[in-house]
Amino acid sequence: MASESPSASASASPSPVPGSAEIRRAPKVLLHDHLDGGLRPATVAELARETGYGALPETDPDRLGAWFREAADSGSLERYLETFSHTVGVLQTREALVRVAAECAEDLAADGVVYAEVRFAPELHLERGLTLEQVVEAVNEGFREGERRARETGHRIRVGALLTAMRHAARALEIAELANRYRDLGVVGFDIAGAEAGHPPTRHLDAFEYLKRENNHFTIHAGEAFGLPSIWQALQWCGADRLGHGVRIIDDIQVHDDQSVKLGRLAAYVRDKRVPLEMCPSSNLQTGAADSYDEHPIGLLRRLHFRVTVNTDNRLMSGTSMSREFEHLVGTFSYTLDDMQWFTVNAMKSAFIPFDERLAMINEVIKPGYAALKSEWLFRDSAR
Repeated sequence: MASESPSASASASPSPVPGSAEIRRAPKVLLHDHLDGGLRPATVAELARETGYGALPETDPDRLGAWFREAADSGSLERYLETFSHTVGVLQTREALVRVAAECAEDLAADGVVYAEVRFAPELHLERGLTLEQVVEAVNEGFREGERRARETGHRIRVGALLTAMRHAARALEIAELANRYRDLGVVGFDIAGAEAGHPPTRHLDAFEYLKRENNHFTIHAGEAFGLPSIWQALQWCGADRLGHGVRIIDDIQVHDDQSVKLGRLAAYVRDKRVPLEMCPSSNLQTGAADSYDEHPIGLLRRLHFRVTVNTDNRLMSGTSMSREFEHLVGTFSYTLDDMQWFTVNAMKSAFIPFDERLAMINEVIKPGYAALKSEWLFRDSAR
């Protein structure tokens, strides 16, 4: 694949700082997005009426969307996770899962996302009698339908599913086996999620050992609310392919007054081994993992050439999209189209699909897309 050097996409021509229109049109890759965190507020309200779910704090879609964002903006991961009781509450039927998955693919495609891995926990959708298999099949059906609808509107997207096990529960091996059964049928990997404190990934070693024996892929939520021990365990005990968030790796990096930088051994290992970091800036601000976009570790980690990727986490709770995430980063760090391409290629390299398919997406979709945007900017600039 192409070099990860920041200059890999650079040429003799200047790279523009993109505006909102260019950011939205730019091809983007999303690795960390939760299905139950990305519903449209209107869909939540409609599904609540249809399924008889009566616990919503608001029924008007606009007020409901605002409630989700405000409730999640607490600075606490545990409080942030509480908002999911409502979205999970309306996702207990096959029809609801198909609808939400299809809308997810449509919304991402309309935002310029060309490849996405969307995760969900099958064990959370069994309250009305669905089996684990029926949950997976409904979500996969929805993704395929959403891809079809996107093509009809001129957008291209491919969505893969990540099956998530809840770290506080005891079904990780069962979900890992489920992910392996649906491998090549829409499921591309496995994940564990939930509150980190008190629930180390090492509780689920049997699941990770199983996946490694099956040569399957997995990511682990680590280094978000909990620190370096969570990252170390995810990598060294569990063997994670990627780190979900991983933002606390910054705790192993010293920046001196003269701006020189010293990496601790864990940070150096993460960088040397090119471990992908699934960074979610807006979500990190809400959960207290970072205080502001200016102070978010993504700026330093990008400068130090860690394999950083940009993600949404929960689009409903954060009121965000991939375009909004990049708008924040462009506004904060003056990132150019070359920087956006660097983040996007990083993400595509780190996806859980075969190498040749990743390479084709980079060379046939991502690079041409950015080249076209840059050429348009150069044409406009020369015409001024």
